[in-house]
Amino acid sequence: MLPTAGLPFLTHLLARIEAAGIKHVVLGTSFKAEVFEDYFGDGSKMGLEIDYVFETEPLGTGGGIRNVLPKLRGDNVMVFNGDVLGGTDLNGILETHEKTDADVTLHLVRVGDPRAFGCVPTDEDGRVSAFLEKTQDPPTDQINAGCYVFKREIIEQIPEGRPVSVEREVFPNLLAEGKRVFGHVDSSYWRDMGTPEDFVRGSADLVRGIAPSPALEGPRGESLVHPGAGIAPGAVLIGGTVVGRGAEVGAGARLDGAILFDGAVVEAGAVVERSILGFGVRIGPRALVRDAVIGDGADIGARCELLRGARVWPGVTLPDGGVRFSTDV
Repeated sequence: MLPTAGLPFLTHLLARIEAAGIKHVVLGTSFKAEVFEDYFGDGSKMGLEIDYVFETEPLGTGGGIRNVLPKLRGDNVMVFNGDVLGGTDLNGILETHEKTDADVTLHLVRVGDPRAFGCVPTDEDGRVSAFLEKTQDPPTDQINAGCYVFKREIIEQIPEGRPVSVEREVFPNLLAEGKRVFGHVDSSYWRDMGTPEDFVRGSADLVRGIAPSPALEGPRGESLVHPGAGIAPGAVLIGGTVVGRGAEVGAGARLDGAILFDGAVVEAGAVVERSILGFGVRIGPRALVRDAVIGDGADIGARCELLRGARVWPGVTLPDGGVRFSTDV
């Protein structure tokens, strides 16, 4: 639910689902489940019909799929990881699933350096031949992109009521049983949003139009300024910067790939690069914030320098010049 290009992250995925003609969505939730239903409701405002299923204890990637089975309606079910920002053609995955008569179809994306991921090789017909753990010498550049189509009968076979991993248990077992597991392979936009660095990059890609989202209207560019925000003369906003509602940016401030949540303030002459500023944060004059995460309500004094992965907890106050990396004082 973190604001991503000014909208709760899941909004971008749900908008892509609706644009593909899929109307019924089941959200499997656990921690703070109520925030999803409070915001999205029954889905009608997005042209969807949303049901919710709560996990009383974590069930893993496979157990979570099995847990929502009573709410599923179709014979073929599309499954998404909720922390992935993607741009693939969802109907293309469904077409591959139907054309190959697959039991399961995986979206596989080609990446430049697959060593950081488990990889999924396929044969000349697109049939998955193995699920491989991370290795320094991967045999393919295809990785699991976190989007699948299951035949309902396969979901029915997943053990109920216990943690199950699709990657380590369900998929390898299907291969061992000779089931038809196929890959839909492309080079579409894909980013796992599991780290602050990827979150910043993904948000910037949405703003600049590199990552597609039907939820964002109007032209894309170097910045996205939401209604009610104030930008003083001489401020520079580039790199896919997002300025939230009610936020303020002072004269001469420079924001490059920055994310300002609602109500954040960046005062005159401050520089914020590739960083997340939480709700109500204040960055003092001539401060430098680079590759950092500043928690809600924190107050960063003038001339402070926060660099290289710095984290400031919510509500913390740093005095003027209280943190410096430079040797000029």
